[in-house]
Amino acid sequence: MTNGYPTISIITVCYNSVETIADTIASVASQQYSDYEHIIVDGASSDGTLDIVKNARSVTRYVSERDEGIYDAMNKGISMATGNVIGILNADDVYANTEILQRISLKMERDSLDVLYGDIAFFSPNKPDVIKRRFSSAQFSPSKIAWGWMPAHPSLFIRRSVFEQYGFYKTDFKIAGDYEFVARIFKEGNLRYGYLPEVVVKMRTGGISTGGWRNTMLLNREVLRACSENGITTNWLKILSKYPFKLFEYLR
Repeated sequence: MTNGYPTISIITVCYNSVETIADTIASVASQQYSDYEHIIVDGASSDGTLDIVKNARSVTRYVSERDEGIYDAMNKGISMATGNVIGILNADDVYANTEILQRISLKMERDSLDVLYGDIAFFSPNKPDVIKRRFSSAQFSPSKIAWGWMPAHPSLFIRRSVFEQYGFYKTDFKIAGDYEFVARIFKEGNLRYGYLPEVVVKMRTGGISTGGWRNTMLLNREVLRACSENGITTNWLKILSKYPFKLFEYLR
């Protein structure tokens, strides 16, 4: 922590991401806020990803080894982190502008927040300047978890103390481990949280959470399971009712 502001640990999980990892690294390196560390957890890539990571001066630490899935890899990064605040930036993603970490740190300290989140925007890989969809986290509240709502995960910044109190991501979830984690930390209503009303992260379409109806069905089954394991009452009707509202993300 410098001058009262937190050190932010950015964790990037990657596997065979040679086409995108350089953009992600450059996005972090371009931040005006200097009190950060960038940790990369690579799943033993074989396509040249690791060569890019090794040669990136802005990468603080990295590890390259096989893992048990994306949430296992995230947990490795969290274990390696030394910062007061932790954020996850995927290997397909970039920060929306160079002031994001600065704004995150200022708001978290000013408002004494445990968790801060914002919006994310999706773009096609071949048209990075054309936004196809905006996921707004503005309407999130803990009461909406039972209805399948959560803040946009790549926009989440979380105090290290939250992980120490509630634990890390559960590795037996394939696609909704982030949802389960959100349900777990918010269900008791003890966290101080806030919303940053802007796009924090720009994401390429085509990731696991946007990969067609099979992934959507798997996601919703795991959402139901996450609620059940955390004592949150829900059902299929509640979970599926959010989808008509998602149409407005494309129209916004």
